[in-house]
Amino acid sequence: MTPERLARLTALRHALHRIPEVSGAEEKTAAMVADYLRLHEPDQLLTGLGGHGVAAVYEGRAEGPAVLIRCELDGLPIEELSDQPYRSTHAGRGHLCGHDGHMTMVAALAEELAAQRPARGRVVLLFQPAEETGKGAPAVIADPAYDQIAPDYAFSLHNLPGLPVGQVALCAGPANCASRGMRIKLTGKTSHAAAPQDGVSPAGAISRLLTGLAGLASGGDLGPEFALVTVTHTQLGEATFGIAPGYGEVWATLRTVTDTRMEQLIAGAAALVEQACAADGLTFSIGFDDVFEACTNHPEAADALKAAGETAGYPMQMQDRPQRWSEDFGQFGKGAKAAMFWLGSGEDQPQLHNPDYDFPDAAIPVGAGIFRQVLSDLLG
Repeated sequence: MTPERLARLTALRHALHRIPEVSGAEEKTAAMVADYLRLHEPDQLLTGLGGHGVAAVYEGRAEGPAVLIRCELDGLPIEELSDQPYRSTHAGRGHLCGHDGHMTMVAALAEELAAQRPARGRVVLLFQPAEETGKGAPAVIADPAYDQIAPDYAFSLHNLPGLPVGQVALCAGPANCASRGMRIKLTGKTSHAAAPQDGVSPAGAISRLLTGLAGLASGGDLGPEFALVTVTHTQLGEATFGIAPGYGEVWATLRTVTDTRMEQLIAGAAALVEQACAADGLTFSIGFDDVFEACTNHPEAADALKAAGETAGYPMQMQDRPQRWSEDFGQFGKGAKAAMFWLGSGEDQPQLHNPDYDFPDAAIPVGAGIFRQVLSDLLG
């Protein structure tokens, strides 16, 4: 990649970085992406996919497979801590997961495809909304317009702090854990704080749940039996001294390597809640948010990425453990041969979702180069 082209793509990344929007509200980001893609003359441009999703389609000269390259539009509801001139201009929001960098690398492909279409098949560049909540990929796939671009292969990447900038890694099987937020609501009866015996407090049940939920975690290596439960929030009554509480909530994140193990973990957690509430005469309800199924790389797609990395001069480190964090990219694997690789964003880089995280511009040529090579290998 020439210095001039990298400078142009870096300017795009910085422009995207300035306007982070949270999941489901990516209107300005989608408009900026769509305007950029129109400059590079796709054969078809779809907007409003599953919300604010955007897809550019480049048709090959002959019949062949459809290959989708996916990136994410959304930022995070976190205040950015930065003195960079391109820091977020949206208070309380920031591109602190590197999705601005992911979009830039996929946008780079549009420039090349505009100059030369694939020899066969078609390329779909998908800018997906709402990855951070897990709702974006299912919404895109459920959109009737998705039938027009349903791929045979799907590829993606995620930047990875802790790995040197520009180094790449790949899992041959499980790539990301399944996870979901479990919201437990406990209802009893309030009373005067001077007569707590006349009420039904959820305090005891919450106490038992805090230890019991953690006890469901098998821990250990990230194998098929791995399970982790992290309590993230509790509420007990109101912030007052005069009322014995009659209501409480416990929020926890459940995490497993496989979807089968997740179903087992949910059943165990639900049984624990029922037992804790029955002991004190409480009623309860359980709901789930931020639901992510496990993401597993298809062997053929993973082999294609590995070969592309070798050819492009970026050999991939093969890893035998998935990432603990979750991704909704796995949804595309239900209808296509799909795989995701990791792109190093720096050994000293803050962790993803930290308020001072910033995607390294030096990594742009690497991700774009591997995507370009896998397209060339599959479509000519």
